Amino acid sequence: MESEKSNGCPLHGGGAAAQSLVGSLLAEVVGSRHVYDGDAPAGPLDVWLIDDRGGTVHVTTGSDGCLIVGASEPHTGYDMGDSGRVIVGAIGNEPPFADYIGESVLTVREEHEPNTGRVALELSFPRGGVRCESWAGDLRLTLM
Repeated sequence: MESEKSNGCPLHGGGAAAQSLVGSLLAEVVGSRHVYDGDAPAGPLDVWLIDDRGGTVHVTTGSDGCLIVGASEPHTGYDMGDSGRVIVGAIGNEPPFADYIGESVLTVREEHEPNTGRVALELSFPRGGVRCESWAGDLRLTLM
């Protein structure tokens, strides 16, 4: 994989520069999750990284396998009828971001693939890091 380039997804474009998070404190993490028929919520489908300066970086996946990174505020949840509903709320107290709320973002690194565009975003903090990636169309968040 190539890294450190600013090229984005061929379908969705370059999106917002996640580099805007560098030097700020991670104040809050909001996520959206799919809930169906009483099952435990799946997801997250999206995450919004909110810094101490009021900036918001939205991370989600595209149907083409890319990782979409943009600047947008969290949306509200919605009902999908027989297919369940999407709930939106704070997830900063859950892994992998739980240990990093209130910490400074030291670096942001992206990974790209030639045909897909951005496939991963890594954020490093003083005590570790989090990797956000598109994995088979799903958003996967892991500790680094």
